[in-house]
Amino acid sequence: MLNPFPELLAYGLFAPLILRAVLGFIFINLGYLKFGKERRSWINFFSITLLKPANFWVSFLGLIQIVGGLMLIAGFYTQIAALIFSVTTLIELYVEVREPILLSRNFVFYLLLFAISLSLLLSGAGFLAIDLPL
Repeated sequence: MLNPFPELLAYGLFAPLILRAVLGFIFINLGYLKFGKERRSWINFFSITLLKPANFWVSFLGLIQIVGGLMLIAGFYTQIAALIFSVTTLIELYVEVREPILLSRNFVFYLLLFAISLSLLLSGAGFLAIDLPL
């Protein structure tokens, strides 16, 4: 079947840009929440999962999410940031399936973040990025 809008295929490099920007802002927000109003619940989560000291791991994850989100927005080492986010969201997906009470978001949210991260890992940064395709 023919593509109904073949003219739009010329703008294919904008798709990763849109995904990068959205995912970057989401992870910046998630990292910010780990230093703010969700900090106590994340400390409880890490205490239950036996990652001690929980305070350190919450701060570490929040920092990774903020820095990684900025990297995605800038298109700087996009595939590395996407790989890190793919792994962390896959772990959060597993936790959500095993213990739905522990995390404050639902399965679909983490699945969507995982799919976007995996897509950026496979496609690269796209248009308006510091990364250059080879």
